[in-house]
Amino acid sequence: MYNKAIMIGNLTKDPELRYTPQGTPVCSFRIAVNNKVKKGDNVENDTLFIGVVAFGKQAETASKYLLKGRGVLVDGRLQERRWESNGQQKSLMEIVAKDLRFMPRRDGSGGAAAHTDELPPEETTDLEPF
Repeated sequence: MYNKAIMIGNLTKDPELRYTPQGTPVCSFRIAVNNKVKKGDNVENDTLFIGVVAFGKQAETASKYLLKGRGVLVDGRLQERRWESNGQQKSLMEIVAKDLRFMPRRDGSGGAAAHTDELPPEETTDLEPF
């Protein structure tokens, strides 16, 4: 079996960093991926919202450099999380990031001024710790 997902999108809000009980950093965020869809004579935007989770050093780097609106290329694998809430089964598909690439900013977009001169380290790959 082959499980690979590659998406380019913009963060819908700032990433959230937390730690497992063992101390492993975990960073979660959502990206909006835009697709052009032709409907008759019109072309419409169809936006897909995808959850992303990163672990370890990559999680810390993502939480430091990514901000709402910033573009990112996510390379990883699809994972389904399942749980029960109020007696109902719930599930969520997300990408477990193997590699993150920060996209160049366009003028006037992609985050707070405090981060405009900072560049992330060249290598942002980290394997999932479990």
